[in-house]
Amino acid sequence: MIRWFGLLLWLPALAWAQAIGGYAAGCQLNAQALPASGPGFYVIRSARERFYGQPPLIDYLQNLGIKARQAELPPMLVADIAKQRGGPFEYGHRSHQTGLDADIWLRSPPAQPSPQRLENITAVDMVDHDNYILSRHFRDQQRQLIALAAQDKRVSRIFVHPLIKDAMCKAYGEADWLGRLRPWFGHSSHFHVRLHCPPGNKQCQPQAAVASGTGCGRELASWLNDKTGAISSGARAPFRPTLPTRCVGWVR
Repeated sequence: MIRWFGLLLWLPALAWAQAIGGYAAGCQLNAQALPASGPGFYVIRSARERFYGQPPLIDYLQNLGIKARQAELPPMLVADIAKQRGGPFEYGHRSHQTGLDADIWLRSPPAQPSPQRLENITAVDMVDHDNYILSRHFRDQQRQLIALAAQDKRVSRIFVHPLIKDAMCKAYGEADWLGRLRPWFGHSSHFHVRLHCPPGNKQCQPQAAVASGTGCGRELASWLNDKTGAISSGARAPFRPTLPTRCVGWVR
């Protein structure tokens, strides 16, 4: 009888969604799947089964899609979020392990976004890397989408290419959300949203807070002057971090 009573007390905890560990070494419990499509968005490359996230992230993405639609922007393309149980991917990102990260492509969807087209879609680079300038593909609709994404206070940071950060600084001046846009190479065809740990999620390891201010001054200048730091394309060895004890045996 005592054993069953103890199990009943534990059942609510089993139903709670949790992000466990850090963004680059963790897992998630009771994740939600982002629907394949919704107002203002499509999920792409769904065969990878990387469309699971914590409830705040799924809510954030759906709300962002609605805001994009209200702003008369093209539907956004949501790529990698996390695996159903989180943990490291077989290839690709080092982060995206706790259901609090999501990649949003900067290109528009195809004219007829069939499941096959969304599965085989290719990225469009917003940077002319040879001349180190923004390409003709980066226009006002890309700036608007990034601005909408950054204004939600659940956002810890958004990784963008340094040239894109520079363009956002020039377009939006002293907007208080600009500090959430963090320059990072390898983000010239998409931007990477990272949410704060959800309130009350004590096993989630937060990342250090971003510095105050817009981040449009000396820090950004150092990134713009470093034209050698772009992440090269091609296969990389799978990332296998040391996971929190609770994740061991849970992730696949």
